[in-house]
Parts: sequence; structure tokens; C-alpha cells
Amino acid sequence: MKCASKKREMGSSITMPAAVRKFRREISEISCCLKYLLFASNVILWLSALLVLSVGIWAWSEKGMFRNITRLHFIALDPAFVLIILGGVTFLLGFMGSVGALRENTCLLGAYAIFLSVLLIAEIGFCAVAFVLKDKGWIKDQATEGLKAFIRHYREDADQQNLIDWIQEDWLQCCGIDGPKDWDGNNYFNCSSIAIGSREACGVPFSCCRRRPQEVIKNKQCGYDVRKEGYGMELSKIIYEKGCVQAGEEWMENNLIIISTTVIIVMFFQILGICFAQNLRADIYTQKSKWH
Repeated sequence: MKCASKKREMGSSITMPAAVRKFRREISEISCCLKYLLFASNVILWLSALLVLSVGIWAWSEKGMFRNITRLHFIALDPAFVLIILGGVTFLLGFMGSVGALRENTCLLGAYAIFLSVLLIAEIGFCAVAFVLKDKGWIKDQATEGLKAFIRHYREDADQQNLIDWIQEDWLQCCGIDGPKDWDGNNYFNCSSIAIGSREACGVPFSCCRRRPQEVIKNKQCGYDVRKEGYGMELSKIIYEKGCVQAGEEWMENNLIIISTTVIIVMFFQILGICFAQNLRADIYTQKSKWH
């Protein structure tokens, strides 16, 4: 089905028969603007999802996860797995939207609208639950459990190690869950590991260290021995003493307006996508009804 093009008037002086005028008034068209806007936006979404999915699959293959899935300790917090899920869902969404719009396929457009609606309802539900439970400690408990898993498997998964290093050093500038002592939960940094010759025993990762002025390359051994009794320097000048849970709460409070605005914008575009898909389906059904 092609987008119908309007015929130009041959002149205002020409008088048309009543039947022709009635026929012209009954002509309805599929909006080319709506069709190709939906197609173009979903192609961009589809290509972005393909990139994210490819990175996730590549990261998993580099770690050998496809050959030995039992190595995965905490699947919900594995960065590569999150990229695969996010990329896969977005890829499917972009495919249904772009192909459905281009081919004027009502089934794909309907599935696209339903998929977006389910995601929108899930997001609203999550925001409502988070708001209700924010004072009951549920979110804090989940964050604590996630960070415990990160600390426990810090040296066992390169992706998780890089993620927690980024959280501690670049994002929140913190150390541990409630403080540096939480790194006792890792076998390498536990103070009892001195007996087996671990050089990192009673220390913290380099990402806990404060960056010195004019320091270009960070010293990877800056966190060695900082939790030993009788450590000769003031800790607050060497490492971050604030826990990541507290730092995360403060970051959320300071950026609440930005976070809320971002969520509202995302939901707005989802609602827009649902409306566009439904309007295009209605136009297609109107055209099909004239075939009979």
C-alpha cells in the first residue's frame, strides 16, 4: 500500500459534478510523515540496540561465559549480561517498529504498541514501588547486597571489577559499602590473607584512593596496607572513607530533578510511540476497509 498523493486542483473556475466532490471528500490517506517518522526513529533505535547487543556478546565471549556458564556468579549484576538483555529487548522493539511502519504491517505495529505499553506500565510500577519503599530500606538493602557481591568477586570477573572501580573512583568517590572495612569481604583484601602472603591484605583497591593534585597516572598500589593497625598516614587524605551506599543516597538527592526529568522524557516518548503506532494502524485499517 502506498501513501496516496493529493491531486492538484485544475482551476477554481472548473465546476465538478456532485458525485466527484463527494468521492474526493471520502478519500482518506495514510500519513507519510507519521509513517516515515516512526520508521526513522525506530531504525536509529534498532541500530543502537544492535551495537549494545554486539558489545555484550563480545564481552561474554571474551570471558568465555558461553563455554562455561557456571562461572557466572551474580547474573543480575554482570555488566555484559545487562548489555545483552538491554540490547536484545531494544533490538526487538526497534525491529517491530521500523518494519511494521515501512511495510504497513498492522500485526507488527500492534505488537510494537503492546510492547511499549508493557514497558511503560513496568516503569511506572517500578517508580511507584521505589517511592513507597524508599523509607523502608528495601532499595538500600538491594544496593547493599549487590555491592557485597561485587566486593566478594572483585578479582574473579574483570567486568564487575571495572564497574566497581568506576563507581568508587569516578562516579561516587567512595569506598566499600559503609566504608573501607567492607573490603574484608574479599579474600585478597581480607586482613587474614597476610598469613598466605597476599600483598593486598588489609588494603583497598586503587579506586578507593584519592587522586593527588597533578597526578596523571594513578598509583595502583596506593591502597596497600591502609587498614593495618598503626598505619602512619591520615586515612582521609589517602582514601575515600565514605561508603558507597551513603554516597549513592546523597547523589540521588542532589540529582533528583535531573533523574525525574529524564524518566518523564523517556515515558513521554514511549507514549508518543504508542500513539503514532496506533494512529498508523487506524489509517491502514481505514484504507483496507475500502477494498471490500
